[in-house]
Amino acid sequence: MEQMTEETWDKVQGALRQQVGENNYQTWIQPISFRSCEEGVVRLCVPTSFFGTWVNRNFGDAILISLHQQGEEASRLVFEVANSASRAPSARDRAPVAAAAAAPAAIRSAPAPAPASAMAAAAAPDAAPARPRGSLNGTDVHGAALDARYTFDTFVVGKPNELAHAAARRVAEGGPVTFNPLFLYGGVGLGKTHLMHAIAWHMRQQQPDLNILFLSAEQFMYRFVQALREKQMMDFKQLFRSVDVLMVDDVQFIAGKDSTQEEFFHTFNALVDQNKQIVISGDRTPTEMSDMENRIVSRLQSGLVVDLHPTDYELRLGILQQKVEAYAEQYPQLSIENGVLEFLAHRISTNVRVLEGALMRLFAMASLVGRKIDMAMTQDCLADILRASERKVSIDEIQRRVAEHYNIRLSEMIGPTRVRTVARPRQIAMYLCKYMTTRSLPEIGRRFGGRDHTTIMHGVKRIEELKEKDTQIADDLELLRRSLEA
Repeated sequence: MEQMTEETWDKVQGALRQQVGENNYQTWIQPISFRSCEEGVVRLCVPTSFFGTWVNRNFGDAILISLHQQGEEASRLVFEVANSASRAPSARDRAPVAAAAAAPAAIRSAPAPAPASAMAAAAAPDAAPARPRGSLNGTDVHGAALDARYTFDTFVVGKPNELAHAAARRVAEGGPVTFNPLFLYGGVGLGKTHLMHAIAWHMRQQQPDLNILFLSAEQFMYRFVQALREKQMMDFKQLFRSVDVLMVDDVQFIAGKDSTQEEFFHTFNALVDQNKQIVISGDRTPTEMSDMENRIVSRLQSGLVVDLHPTDYELRLGILQQKVEAYAEQYPQLSIENGVLEFLAHRISTNVRVLEGALMRLFAMASLVGRKIDMAMTQDCLADILRASERKVSIDEIQRRVAEHYNIRLSEMIGPTRVRTVARPRQIAMYLCKYMTTRSLPEIGRRFGGRDHTTIMHGVKRIEELKEKDTQIADDLELLRRSLEA
């Protein structure tokens, strides 16, 4: 039989990717590297002994079957810790893939701002860290796989996200830890995860010696539970408390999970005490996470808390224009009619991912049928998305929500009183009616106690002026808009 090679192992990994799914593949299969094969014994390199035990128990049979399918007479698997002293360096050691110490998902760079990363040091108690330093290939970024699309260069900045972008840039530049933690929050598809990836990419490129752990709160909980089950808590604590930068996405996931919160709290404190940078994202402010322990809420609020507001029209249009430029390289023969991007930016307003997906669908359709992207194709191709974005908000509903928010009676809102505590909410309701319904100004005026359309115009203009300089007004408008669109 021919000697098994690393190329054969690559084929085995490719086959396993189809069998176990992308998440399991990135977490448990991709970090494994081939060491040797002698007399039917296949030796594989893993980050920790715990990792090898888990893989052998859960995927050992699948690996052996795949090896047999590649013509290898493998009868037994032996998992050896990556940096054990007996290991002889191989070509793969000199250009390894990134791996986490407990349950990693590797980072392989496609077109990206940095080349492929290196094997992370194993965090087993009997294994000293061994990480190449001084080159970009020595970067230790482990946890969730970084997306090469999510960099600062591809992040479109506008008023709704400029503060979050500036704060993320500041953290990514390194230096003295100023914002700790940096807490980014906002709704779905507004750019939180994009900025998290961008920070990791930039740090990875500029400071290759940093030990960065980037993962979701769900992964944190999963690793914690696994460590408890396998009695590997020392490995777990060593992994999480020895990093230079900890990045946790969607932290709201651990709300209500008492044991996980306890460990997260101690991990947080340990890193802050060491002056290590922490970056966290969530879908709401810390105080709005009802099942989160007060002591964790207090820690999350101790740094810089930044909101990513929903995109405005100009920002959505800018995102679409950037995407069109990127697609133009892939589809050079296609053209898009004037007005289509403006139409999409107006109609799809709640979620950037939906907006990008709509544009991708248009380009795919146009390339398949060989047509120009015009309004007729847009409305036909995106009929389902456009219908979903047409949630009808009524004037009555807006008036009721605003009255409840400001604790005034509905009769006061549509009545003649002009005291400020009523007049300002009334103007806010007028503003929301103007931009969230298709009703004309005269009709809106009639629903506000028979007021003239010029009164509505004045109220709308006044709120437009105030929201630019009064953050409370801007926050109230955003909160009301979200609740009405929900």
